[in-house]
Amino acid sequence: MTTFVLLLKGINVGGHKKIPMADLRDLLTKSGFKNVKTYIQSGNVILESAANDIAEIESDITAVILKHFGFQVSVLVKTRHDLERIFNSSPFFEEKKKASYFIMLHKTPDADLVREASKTVYEGEAYHIINDCMYFYCEAGFGQAKFNVSFIERKLNTFATARNYNTMLKLLSLSA
Repeated sequence: MTTFVLLLKGINVGGHKKIPMADLRDLLTKSGFKNVKTYIQSGNVILESAANDIAEIESDITAVILKHFGFQVSVLVKTRHDLERIFNSSPFFEEKKKASYFIMLHKTPDADLVREASKTVYEGEAYHIINDCMYFYCEAGFGQAKFNVSFIERKLNTFATARNYNTMLKLLSLSA
């Protein structure tokens, strides 16, 4: 059994795509996953699976959510090692890192797309795209940022989902 961290995009936000975590845990357990745990209501799941194919796990979970809840959800699956690598690769110094967001990308974007996206800069905001993560810091806070996840998804041609420093720490702890 391998431990995986699932990041569901855009659930339980503003009353849209409501998925109670208890229901999600039950659904995933009934679907054959083991030791299913969730963290807060924003779609963070830790589970174990006999399957090792991440694309297969993403597809299976997307399908069971669609069948059970009746709507499509983008599912990003990472191993604990992936999450640890992403966390430790942050280019920000510790103080900025603690106030930053980890915008995890479904796939590593093409270098030309990264160069093009990197041309967009806003005052008080900094970001670095490294492999399958965009590290984002905004002096005014994420909710006040001019930059947003939809922009990076369009520019990099992949879906993305953001987690803050504290959530990343908790997911690393729960998946240990």
